[in-house]
Amino acid sequence: MKPIITVVGSIHMDFYIHLPKLPKEDETVVGYEFKMYPGGKGANQAVAAARLGAKVFFIGRVGSDFLGPMLLENLRSNNVDVSYLTVDQSTHTGVAFILLNSRGENMIAVAPGTDSRVSPDDVDKALPAVKSSQALLLQLEIPMETVVYAARRAWEARSMVVLNPAPARPLPDEAYRYIYAMTPNRVELAMLTQSNFTQNMGLIEVARMARVLVDRGVRCVIVTLGKGGALAVTQDDALHIPAFEVSPVVDTTGAGDVFTAALTVALAEGKSLADACVFANAAAAIKITRFGAQATPTRMEVEELIASRRADVKKLK
Repeated sequence: MKPIITVVGSIHMDFYIHLPKLPKEDETVVGYEFKMYPGGKGANQAVAAARLGAKVFFIGRVGSDFLGPMLLENLRSNNVDVSYLTVDQSTHTGVAFILLNSRGENMIAVAPGTDSRVSPDDVDKALPAVKSSQALLLQLEIPMETVVYAARRAWEARSMVVLNPAPARPLPDEAYRYIYAMTPNRVELAMLTQSNFTQNMGLIEVARMARVLVDRGVRCVIVTLGKGGALAVTQDDALHIPAFEVSPVVDTTGAGDVFTAALTVALAEGKSLADACVFANAAAAIKITRFGAQATPTRMEVEELIASRRADVKKLK
């Protein structure tokens, strides 16, 4: 039976410019290609969860401009239920401008528009979906008040709350006790724990930082490590789940969204934390070989990748 997941979050259009290199401050770099893709962390995660086998409801807002209908149709075509998505007349649909170099590295600027108006009232209107869901998936591209309210209502309904804390910003103390799983990268983890971040930070140090969030009430913190895979930390364990090596890497945009969505689907299905991380690593690995934040693999592709390679999960001492 398909798990039911409700996503509360952002939806916008991504405008890509492909460049030979990323610009420095005050530098203009001439690109060689322009493309437009649906995006927004919330919508990315909703599409990914649906493609990976979940029944998905989406709570968010688009504008009445030309972009809104395009984004709505994209969600519908990916089997995401948009019954609770609001068309907001007051401002523009959210947009992101993504500069992408030949190695798949990026720089991103966002004008949130209607994303900044997603409200607790939107959550209340969608409470039937929230209460029917095994999991609620959140990010931080909408107002913090709405994030915390949605998390509390899902927690009250005994729905598992998963938060991707991006873009990084401080969380109210109240929020931590509502969260079952959190998926920061190392930079976001350092910000949340007010720690210093260095590129050569070891797994033991990362685990120690993650345990700060566990001590605040989060049940498990899964730190995404890019090429290093993921580190899953609970009160009792710290597990390192190596990444799947793939090539060529063409676009890392949205890889964290695919990872978080896949993790949520797997946990909602009852998989163990280790198996859920392997599933999420595989989904993210396939995504980075494709252009577009919503270039999510199918369930079959993920399962085939997992079956083709041994996932060597290691417990930290």
